[in-house]
Amino acid sequence: MTTTAPVPEDRAHQATAGPPAPDAAPAASPSPSPSPSPGPDPDGATAHGPDPVPDPAPDAATVRPAAAPGSSPWQLARRELRRRPAVRVSLCLVLLFVLMAVTAPWLGALGGWSPNEFDKTAIDPYLGGQPLGTLGGISPEHWLGVEPVTGRDLFARVVNGAQVSLLIAFAATAIVVAAGTAAGIAAGYFGGRTDTILSRLMDLTMSFPSLIFMIAMLSVAKDVNRIVLMTTVIGVFGWPGVARVVRGQTLSLKHREYVDAARVGGSGPWRILTRDILPGVSGPVIAYTTLLIPGMISTEAALSYLGVGVRPPTPSWGQMIAESVAYYETDPMYFVIPSVFLFLAVLAFTLLGDALRDILDPRGGRS
Repeated sequence: MTTTAPVPEDRAHQATAGPPAPDAAPAASPSPSPSPSPGPDPDGATAHGPDPVPDPAPDAATVRPAAAPGSSPWQLARRELRRRPAVRVSLCLVLLFVLMAVTAPWLGALGGWSPNEFDKTAIDPYLGGQPLGTLGGISPEHWLGVEPVTGRDLFARVVNGAQVSLLIAFAATAIVVAAGTAAGIAAGYFGGRTDTILSRLMDLTMSFPSLIFMIAMLSVAKDVNRIVLMTTVIGVFGWPGVARVVRGQTLSLKHREYVDAARVGGSGPWRILTRDILPGVSGPVIAYTTLLIPGMISTEAALSYLGVGVRPPTPSWGQMIAESVAYYETDPMYFVIPSVFLFLAVLAFTLLGDALRDILDPRGGRS
């Protein structure tokens, strides 16, 4: 009795548990791994199924720290400048010329000569005042030689010429950038009649032959400070280029969401222009500013070369090149030395400006 009673119970249990047994078997088979056949299938399922979920997480985690340093344009500029050897060399040259201009009086005194001091012992009066010695009179007393006839020290004059040239270039660039940025932002943001008046003023200024007009103005005005006059005249004719660039950038920024939000929030035009629009156009303006400086240096040298720039005895690179033309056969170093300094200064600022334009204004660089 004890053996026959469990048999029908087992059969009854098998009869009732028979249908769900196949469902339970596959459900239970993936969980244990000892069975050989179902083991690889769940392994493959776990290997490939969850992959799309965890893989993006490490990618996002690795991308965010890399993008964070580049979010600031200044950090991006520093990182890109370090990667380019030519830009590093040009930046060193720019810093060297700026330091030379700032410390010009002390550098001249270090050489032992002032820029307007004559040294008759360094020239030969029987050969038309030609410098004594080779390479234009280069010696321990005169590091870059001397001028023919006068015997003035070339090192002192080149260093002080750098001060004059860079002072005019930087001051004129500051006037151009300040006036052009103000006019461009006002024309692009306010539009309407303001834009029309400023745009026509830009066209009128750019229609003048600037170099001829500069020569005429500098020739007429004689009893004035030549450095101040040259700075003002160059600045007056240079601002429309910056204004056009800033106007185009302002037109693309004034309908952005953050500008509309500031306007709806009750911010006035001055607050919007200084806190929202101006930071947005700062990158192209900085790049354009660096490219303006070599043009200003060349303009000052050209005006001084033509005799309407800085007047003697104030030294200037363009003036020295103009005076050295008469001695290029007998004393070529007198022509080479200021020309090399002018070439290196223009080249260094141009390379640095091109690099900053590519970094801070990539659209302008590609176009």
